[in-house]
Amino acid sequence: MVNCNLRHGNPNKLEAELERLKARSGVKADFKVVWLPRPDSRKEGEVVGSTIFVYSQNIEEAVQTLRHEFVDAIISSIVEPYLKVINALLSTIAEQAYNKKEGVVGALLKLLSDRPSS
Repeated sequence: MVNCNLRHGNPNKLEAELERLKARSGVKADFKVVWLPRPDSRKEGEVVGSTIFVYSQNIEEAVQTLRHEFVDAIISSIVEPYLKVINALLSTIAEQAYNKKEGVVGALLKLLSDRPSS
């Protein structure tokens, strides 16, 4: 699926390039490409779910952006499980640190309240 203003180039070129990338890489993911040329976009493209959005203005740049986003999506899918594990560990460590800190704060407050008055 490619949406575009036809004055920017042939949208079928992006679909053909995506199929070529999938075939050459052996990636079985169900990626789709959507070409939405945007002169004011800060990004040339992005992947949202299984859709590769390409914002580049002309077809040559759009093909390069598609390639970049395709490779980025493959690499990100490889790294994603590790990031989930790391985030789970960080969450557990943060919770343990918080509980320890609260214990120390409680002990210090108890210590301060037990001081004899002068």
